[in-house]
Amino acid sequence: MNERTRKNLTGAFAFLTLMGIVSLFSDMTHEGARSILGEYLNLTGASAATIGFVSGVGELCGYSLRLLSGFVADRTKKYWALVIAGYALQVLAIPALALIPENGWVLACGLVILERIGKAIKKPAKNTLVSFAASETGVGKGFAYQEFLDQLGAFLGPVILFVITLLLGTEKLFSTYRMCFLILGIPALITLGLVLFSRYRYPHPETFEQTEEKKEAFRFRKSFVFYMIAISLFAFGFADFTLITLHAAKTQAFPDSTLSLLYAAAMAVDAFAALFFGWLFDRIGLKALILSTLCSAFFAGFVFLTGNPVLIGVGIVLWGVGMGAQESIMKAAVSSIIPRTHRSAGFGIFETGFGVAWFLGSWLLGALYDVRPLYLVLVSVAVQLLAVPFYLLSLKADKAD
Repeated sequence: MNERTRKNLTGAFAFLTLMGIVSLFSDMTHEGARSILGEYLNLTGASAATIGFVSGVGELCGYSLRLLSGFVADRTKKYWALVIAGYALQVLAIPALALIPENGWVLACGLVILERIGKAIKKPAKNTLVSFAASETGVGKGFAYQEFLDQLGAFLGPVILFVITLLLGTEKLFSTYRMCFLILGIPALITLGLVLFSRYRYPHPETFEQTEEKKEAFRFRKSFVFYMIAISLFAFGFADFTLITLHAAKTQAFPDSTLSLLYAAAMAVDAFAALFFGWLFDRIGLKALILSTLCSAFFAGFVFLTGNPVLIGVGIVLWGVGMGAQESIMKAAVSSIIPRTHRSAGFGIFETGFGVAWFLGSWLLGALYDVRPLYLVLVSVAVQLLAVPFYLLSLKADKAD
């Protein structure tokens, strides 16, 4: 390895670390908020139906708008502008929730949707910047390292709010939650400071990727089409964690005060699973995603067919494995399939398809749970396993492309 290559590799790893720390504080902010958001919206006057609708609309906006922001990023190449604007909107919406008055559920719901829109604005551009550096360190390892730091923040956020709630008590729960959102303003401001520093320190991360590619018109390669079908099936069958906490509360498998810690535990599993499967992706490629899908596909059976805390815990671990894989090697696979010049658009299409499928799947799985949990389990497992043959078709088509 010559001096120039070594220097480029060192710089790429430093950039990935810095952006990972940005993600850590960002996730500490918004994932911490998500652990108490449902109950807080209820306290502001929102009904359960309203909370469900707003959560669904927020996720739909958060994913579907990535299609637009991805194409904008590719067309303008203003990656940093989109990243900074998106982060600012996303993280500042959280402490703003502390200013919501009693019965101010309309304003609170508006901030929830704005937070998701902020994520949609920055996500494809950010993933593209990360992909430039990850191409030097190993695409799987690069995205996995990002996901590890990201989920470390997602673990710490709910734990910090759990401690704050214990200290302040729950007699005046609305005031306690207001203070929680206010305190989350600290990692929110740290996130913005680090993003601005990253822009100053690394204004052109695209220089990390040394391979040159010819400019070509965007087209849907067969490998990408099959890949999109596969990840959409996976997402459709992958129930949102809110359904898991709902079942845990309904069966009284865990005390209500510890429900936020279940999510924190899932995020911890997510972080380490991402590291392992990212390492594996750099060695065996898309086959790593097939393996992770086979591991996580059966989580619903452990969670929803029992009230036993041990079995539900096993299901949560398997859910965390699936989440870790989809947040790391699914993105790494996009980097491998989509040419550099159209990567933001590729990420936008990928995340939009994934998000819409997850939204529709969670909606259906929730309805099936109300009818009979067994139906949820059968659909969840079957649809996730159906993704495997399409991963294999994507592998075959990629060799032909």
